[in-house]
Amino acid sequence: MITIYHNPRCGKSRDCVRHFEAENSEIKVVHYLQSPLDREAITTLLQQLNCPALQLVRTKEPIWIANYKGKELSENEIIEALVQHPILMERPVVVKGNKAVIARPLERIVELF
Repeated sequence: MITIYHNPRCGKSRDCVRHFEAENSEIKVVHYLQSPLDREAITTLLQQLNCPALQLVRTKEPIWIANYKGKELSENEIIEALVQHPILMERPVVVKGNKAVIARPLERIVELF
């Protein structure tokens, strides 16, 4: 099973879903803006990504710029920002087993296989 954290308004995210649908892969699409991730889920996702929390943040989002840009934030503070503002999460994120990648560009999904 492949899980895709998806924002349907994002072209790259839509491309990712289409890619796996075209391959007839068994996928679970999570609309993370409608069903936001809690602290535990984000922490698990970061472990699967094997990256710092800041790498999961869309730092060009107006919410980030207005509230967080230029501040020295701990991992926990960045995770809390992601919990409070799901729009800050990079997309798409693809999870297979205990590994995940931020599929930007889409070709990064090969790292899961």
